[in-house]
Amino acid sequence: MPIYSVVVILAIVEGHAWRLSPRVSGYESVEMARYVELRRHTDADGDVLTQEGVRAATEIGARLDGGYDLLVSTGAQRATQTLACFLAALGERVPGGVVVEAGLRSEREERWREAYEKAGSGALEAMRAADPEFVEADSAALGAALGRVLDALPDGGRALVVGHSPTNEAAVLGLTGEIVGPISKGAGVLLVAGDQGFRMESLD
Repeated sequence: MPIYSVVVILAIVEGHAWRLSPRVSGYESVEMARYVELRRHTDADGDVLTQEGVRAATEIGARLDGGYDLLVSTGAQRATQTLACFLAALGERVPGGVVVEAGLRSEREERWREAYEKAGSGALEAMRAADPEFVEADSAALGAALGRVLDALPDGGRALVVGHSPTNEAAVLGLTGEIVGPISKGAGVLLVAGDQGFRMESLD
């Protein structure tokens, strides 16, 4: 009996787009949405993953749904190494390969650390209260970079992005205006961009 592996199917029914994905059973209307899975890198020592970080990244990679059109790193070694572990465990071809969007890595990381220390918390809302002008400005720049990732996707396309905290959360704020809670190592959010705007789901 032949075995068929279906990653994504798109169909047009009465002018609407429908997608069959590994996340759902059956067809769901997605209005030709685009998907960005935004994750934080796993445990690292400096800019290199620890053994625990490699182990965690390969375990997460084996659980990913797949069907990605593009993989994106901030350019930091720990982010790119996490992506490599994800892909090694996932074991599938990604048409767009791995690219770097340097705009998803803040050029003012020391200022983020200062905001964290002033706020006494890694929550973006607390850091925004501690240094509102900086957080708003840098979030806008990071959000623009996240928007460029979305723009690179075809209708129905999916990207896997590995970055950092709190700049992942800041990018979401800059693009959507919404606050998400602190993202733990290896975890993230699924950002869905459709005709009606954005929606998000938490990812373990």
